[in-house]
Amino acid sequence: MSLKSYRIALAGLGNVGSALLTILQREEESLRKRYGIRFLVTGVAELGGGAIDLAGLDLNLLLETLGAKLSVAGLPGIGRPGMTGLELVELARPDILLEATPVNLQDGQPGMGIVKFALRQGVHTVLANKGPLALAYAELAAMSDLGFGWGRDFEPNLQPINRPKLRFSATVAGALPSINLGWRDLAGCGILRLEAVFNGTTQYILRAMEAGQSYAEALSDAQQRGIAETDPALDVDGWDAAAKLVIAANAVLGQTCCLADVDVRGIRGLSQDSLLQAAFNSQRLVLVCLAELQGGNYCLSVRPTPLPLDHPLARLTPDEMGVVYYTRDVERLSAASSEPSATPAAAAMLRDMLEIVRGI
Repeated sequence: MSLKSYRIALAGLGNVGSALLTILQREEESLRKRYGIRFLVTGVAELGGGAIDLAGLDLNLLLETLGAKLSVAGLPGIGRPGMTGLELVELARPDILLEATPVNLQDGQPGMGIVKFALRQGVHTVLANKGPLALAYAELAAMSDLGFGWGRDFEPNLQPINRPKLRFSATVAGALPSINLGWRDLAGCGILRLEAVFNGTTQYILRAMEAGQSYAEALSDAQQRGIAETDPALDVDGWDAAAKLVIAANAVLGQTCCLADVDVRGIRGLSQDSLLQAAFNSQRLVLVCLAELQGGNYCLSVRPTPLPLDHPLARLTPDEMGVVYYTRDVERLSAASSEPSATPAAAAMLRDMLEIVRGI
């Protein structure tokens, strides 16, 4: 099998970006043997700078630097202090951009600008950052191969030639195949309803409250374990889950929508009594993302919902997220994924990378 190399640029060296570098380092030989592929990381960037080497960066050196809490911009010879994400795309000359910068649901930056620039340059793009897609799915899809048929009405006059590929399965609950189930496994089926647990932080907090902790205690515990951010608003107020639902609705259900179209209620105001009352009624309270077909359009909501104990989403553990599709032809299809760290999301990015290169 002939070996094919692909140049990779990674924007974002937080938990997901670092985990992806670890996977690429560990699986280098496996990727060569199984797929005849070598991913050559020619550039990385984080806040304050990055590193460039067109011959391929030393992943051991990058991981050691990150593990020591040092900036890769300070590495001798290859460090680029002050380098931006846009400059990363120019200097690293990637075949594929990997975008894993922090989520921003206000204007999507800096990820939005980086992704648009890469797509305009014809660079295939894989996102773990949900911000750009939640805010501008239709625009980004139109710049990519997804403007030709996926998630919208087919337009026979569009030509997919020379359109860069855009993939983002990691943005909707990490390794959980939420998008892939809808695109591939339910292709041709009329989807009537989607139910999901798309936020791991609230799932953890609710199960801790169910076990006897107060909301404040459960949140503090989640923050100490690194499950919740110092400012947990996006999670506990439901907006992280809503962003993922918006991406799924646009991509899989073909409904053009934005965050303002989702009826959002988080878990901040829930008391322990609410969970105990649900348990008394043989139910479990879950933060459910719902898309339900009504009169030709999907109604979108995120809200705490009591579910019967035998429901797939009620059976999830504190570290799991899950999705359930109901269709005209496949009555119910569900999947769950354990997401205790950033590694599953990084694995989803690699999954998307392989899909892209196998289709080139």
